Amino acid sequence: MKLKLIMALVDDSVTDTILDAAREAGATGATVITSARGEGLTPEKTFMGLNLAGQRDLVMFLVVEQLARDILEKIAVVGRFNEDPGAGIAFQVGIEDAVGLKSQLNTLLHEIEDEL
Repeated sequence: MKLKLIMALVDDSVTDTILDAAREAGATGATVITSARGEGLTPEKTFMGLNLAGQRDLVMFLVVEQLARDILEKIAVVGRFNEDPGAGIAFQVGIEDAVGLKSQLNTLLHEIEDEL
């Protein structure tokens, strides 16, 4: 089974929305790393040395390859990545191998059985 890792950097106020959208599109779980910091083309403004930017989260999904693009597109829509500057970014990378997925294996296989 081929896997993809989807990583999304989002404002912490939309993390739950992103998680819900990914689950609806077929993701079986996620890892969230809070309090990440990102910077785009224009650095965020500061006030007396304090960063005024909101907190960002790194949300990671390990998904089957057949569902990866749909999940990626769904989180881009709900996160308004293309509409709102600085709303977030998401990308996918191929995974060569993974362990620790035994509890999710039946669900993953069931989701892609039509494609096998």
